[in-house]
Amino acid sequence: MDGIRVIANNKKVRHEYFIEDTFECGIVLTGTEIKSIRQGKVSLKESYCGVTAGEIFVYQMNISSYEQGNIYNVDPVRTRKLLMHKKQISKLAGQVQKQGYSIIPLRLYMKAGKAKIEIALAKGKKLHDKRHTIATRDADRRMKRAMRDH
Repeated sequence: MDGIRVIANNKKVRHEYFIEDTFECGIVLTGTEIKSIRQGKVSLKESYCGVTAGEIFVYQMNISSYEQGNIYNVDPVRTRKLLMHKKQISKLAGQVQKQGYSIIPLRLYMKAGKAKIEIALAKGKKLHDKRHTIATRDADRRMKRAMRDH
């Protein structure tokens, strides 16, 4: 992927959820937040998204304070607005309410100088699903190793 520099990944999501659909969104930030993102001081671990009054927000995304930001720094885990088309937002809101899906951030990246966030419409896995995923991954790894050795 040319022109894309991944800043933060949410690695646990693929283990905890079935990913149904992904979307690319812009994110509303302050000047010191974007400088901190460029330095890679972002964590998506506990973050999630929600739809409120026809707008979509990301909660608990931690963007550490910028060292030279002094009075312009804001709360590191403040709620941030995401930029999407209204049709996409209403589609996501309907699925979250009806089928019990969640909206989870997958990764944060820079694209053409702008910060973008990739969010996913995801359904939670049960314990047996997680075990099945681990078993499948291990079996694939063993097959590849056997093919490589022979």
